[in-house]
Amino acid sequence: MPVKIRLQRHGKKGKPFFWIVAADARAKRDGKFLDKIGTYNPNTNPATIDLNLDSAVQWLHNGAQPTDTARAILSYKGALLKYHLDGGVRKGALTQEQADAKLAAWIDEKANKVTSKKEGLTKAQEKARAEALKAEKVANEKRANAAADALKAAEVTEEVAEEVTEEVSEVATEVAVEETPAVEEAPAAEETNEEKEA
Repeated sequence: MPVKIRLQRHGKKGKPFFWIVAADARAKRDGKFLDKIGTYNPNTNPATIDLNLDSAVQWLHNGAQPTDTARAILSYKGALLKYHLDGGVRKGALTQEQADAKLAAWIDEKANKVTSKKEGLTKAQEKARAEALKAEKVANEKRANAAADALKAAEVTEEVAEEVTEEVSEVATEVAVEETPAVEEAPAAEETNEEKEA
C-alpha cells in the first residue's frame, strides 16, 4: 500500500482550504486518509501553514512520498530538513543535539523572514492607504473649488441678468415716454387739420 502525503481540498468555492494528509495513493482526493498532518490556507498573504512536524517526519521515515505541492510545504516548514538531519544522526555524522541546534537555527531564520515579509506587506498597505487618502483629499478639494466656481458663475450670471433686466425696463420706460407724446400729438395735429378745413 503506497502512502502519499498530499493535500485534501476543503473550503468553499473560490476560497480553498487544504488539509495535509497521509493517504493511500489509491484513495480519492477528498476521500479516506490515514493521518491528518496539518492544514494549508493559501487565501492569506503569506499563506498560513499549520504542520505537525514530528508526524510529517515520522511518515517520511515510514516511506510516504509527498506530492510536489506537499513537498514544497514540507520544505517550507522544515520537515524535509529534519528528515535529512535525522538521517545524519542515524549514520553517526552528527549528534542529536547538533541536529536539533541546526533545525532550531533554521526555523528561527525562517520565522524572521516571514515576519519581515509580513511587516513589509503591512507597510505597503499603509503606504497605499495614505496615498489613496491623499488622492481623495485632492479630489475633494478640486470638487469643492469647482462647486465654488460654479456658484460664483451663477451669481455673476444673476447680476448680469438683473442689470440687463433693469436696462431693458429703463429702455422700455423711455420708449413708452417717447411714444406717448407722439401718439397724443398725432390726434391733436389731425384736429387742427380738421378745423382748418372747416
